[in-house]
Amino acid sequence: MSAALLVEAVVLRTERVAPDHYRLVLHAPEVARAARPGQFVMVRCGSAWDPLLRRPFSVAGVDREAGAVTLLFRVVGRGTALLAGTVPGDALSLLGPLGRGFTLPQAAEAAAVIGGGMGLAPLLFLVEELLARGCRVRVLAGARSRQYLFVPEPAPGCEVLVATEDGSAGRPGPVTVLLPFVGPEVRRYYACGPREMLRAVAAELERRGLSGEVCLEERMACGVGACRGCVCRVRRGEGMAWAAVCAEGPVFPAGEVCWE
Repeated sequence: MSAALLVEAVVLRTERVAPDHYRLVLHAPEVARAARPGQFVMVRCGSAWDPLLRRPFSVAGVDREAGAVTLLFRVVGRGTALLAGTVPGDALSLLGPLGRGFTLPQAAEAAAVIGGGMGLAPLLFLVEELLARGCRVRVLAGARSRQYLFVPEPAPGCEVLVATEDGSAGRPGPVTVLLPFVGPEVRRYYACGPREMLRAVAAELERRGLSGEVCLEERMACGVGACRGCVCRVRRGEGMAWAAVCAEGPVFPAGEVCWE
């Protein structure tokens, strides 16, 4: 886990990618160099003390050469509305990268990457890193409808299968309808999305003998484990414990998470 940095990032681009959904590209070279897939940043959304708390966002991509960090977010309140209104040249206070990211394979292998809704955001960065290591990647992507599908750009070694709840793209239904297409060549999986989706994915793929990691989505206030507001129950040895998702996650081995 890399040390967190407190930097002033400069907005390079803010673009609407779907109703109430935005892509924010920031110039933050130190964070771009340090970030790993699955980690996140805490952003101060305004220049004043309202809103008071920073907002957490998964790192959706980096361009280390250009020093750029990409975030994807949905407008859900005052803080994210302020971010949606940023323009090139605006400055934002950024704390990160934070948390424990995904474990990348040491050698090229086949992997499944499974995401639902905004859970696709950190997986876009992950797919880039897996492909850079020579892995073959099968992406299972799910969303409410076609316009909310955020999938990787076409690339050699990457196959994308999609499902939408309204049937507007791919197979109709949640992303779990695509689980039969996780082929026998896959050796590990990575997933992010709503908790019920992750529980279903973990149960099915564990039944098939696959190990994997899940990136949990939780509300976070501090981002560093101090407030204990984002804890989840995990298995530790023969017992159970409460883990701070922001500091001990957000990525956990799927077998560690207590889904009940």
